[in-house]
Amino acid sequence: MILEVKPSCRLNGRVGVPGDKSISHRAALLGAIGQGVTRIDGFLESEDCLATLHCLSLLGTPIKRLAPGSYEIQGLGWDGFQEPTDVLNCGNSGTTMRLLIGVLASQPIFSVLTGDASLRDRPMGRVIEPLRKMEARIFGRGGDTRAPLAVLGSGNLKGKTHRLPVASAQVKSALLLAGLRAKGVTVVTEPGRSRNHTELMLQQMGVPVRVDGLTAAVEGGTLPKGGEITVPGDISSAAYLMVAAAVLPDSDITVENVGINSTRAGIIEVLQSMGADLEIEPLLGGGEPRANIRVRTSPLRGIEIGGSIVPTLIDELPVIAVAAAFAQGTTIVKDAAELRVKECDRIAAVAQELGRLGVDIEERADGWVIRGGKNFSGGRARGWGDHRIVMALAVFGLGVKSPVEIADAEAVSISFPEFVTTLRKLGAEVEEKGSDLQDTQAV
Repeated sequence: MILEVKPSCRLNGRVGVPGDKSISHRAALLGAIGQGVTRIDGFLESEDCLATLHCLSLLGTPIKRLAPGSYEIQGLGWDGFQEPTDVLNCGNSGTTMRLLIGVLASQPIFSVLTGDASLRDRPMGRVIEPLRKMEARIFGRGGDTRAPLAVLGSGNLKGKTHRLPVASAQVKSALLLAGLRAKGVTVVTEPGRSRNHTELMLQQMGVPVRVDGLTAAVEGGTLPKGGEITVPGDISSAAYLMVAAAVLPDSDITVENVGINSTRAGIIEVLQSMGADLEIEPLLGGGEPRANIRVRTSPLRGIEIGGSIVPTLIDELPVIAVAAAFAQGTTIVKDAAELRVKECDRIAAVAQELGRLGVDIEERADGWVIRGGKNFSGGRARGWGDHRIVMALAVFGLGVKSPVEIADAEAVSISFPEFVTTLRKLGAEVEEKGSDLQDTQAV
């Protein structure tokens, strides 16, 4: 698919965004291994999250779709998973694969996990190595670091103390999920703060989780209990709309019911530091913190982004690079080498595509230097098969003088299937075109 994005004068209105991807994955997984029935509302029906449901179904989990975004999952408890008769295809979802490895390591069944070409090339050793210290048996390509992965599960894992070299919510979550069935205590300490959705949801479902600074611990033997989980809107999806409203003249939008968990809300702090006009209206209720976020046009300035804030906005950095292109002055993004092992090498992708469109951007090993404030004239770019890259380029296209065409754009369905529809609702001109091999090769 090719997206043609035309210059827009303003965005206006109130919209919602899809349910949080990270929370949707975790709600399905914990519901499946828990006791009783778990009702999930606001579940993100994107390709990534549907891949998690598909894998759980192959493992014998009864799943009932009650309405769009509303599911009922019957927990299977200890030893409840059935040995799958087919390969578990995780699609493009690293969260599905990494968290499911942690769950399956402690299930007494054999399973094989794979994914698309992008996922098969992503590093899994960072999860497998600590799980093996718990006596998990996991094998794969590339010296047991790449999918397809074979998991020979066991009910005899041993709790261990782990010190992660890099802050990673996926690795931490995989180890905590494996620890639920391990003998003894599983302790995970990170060098920085990563998103804590797993810890919060385990506590919500009755599992004692000890959290002390950068350390989280669970003791084996306690199952999650079913109940009701409401998934808030995904701040990673909201970020694209927020940046668009901040840079387009005369814009005034409100994004409703957005999750503002402090381990995910770095985008708010960074945009405010850049001078964005944001108004945060907290919403009442239990579970994950939520808010309506109003954004109005304001002049942005370049800043330096690095250190402990990076894990709280790692997925938003491509669109922050777009904000930096329209800001006055220089923006430096550092300490973000993790971007190189996402769905694509996002550091290279952002540098190449924004550079192609006229942005003064310098690629560095762990980020970029972006000298903003220029006027841009549009052109052609490609999405690298990565939903974050496609959406960031679309936001860029709204603010330039002539249309931007983005090839390889179908990846938006991975996290934000209604992205184009939502932009149109706010007043943007975006057109979806059928794939044209010649055009795609030309960019």
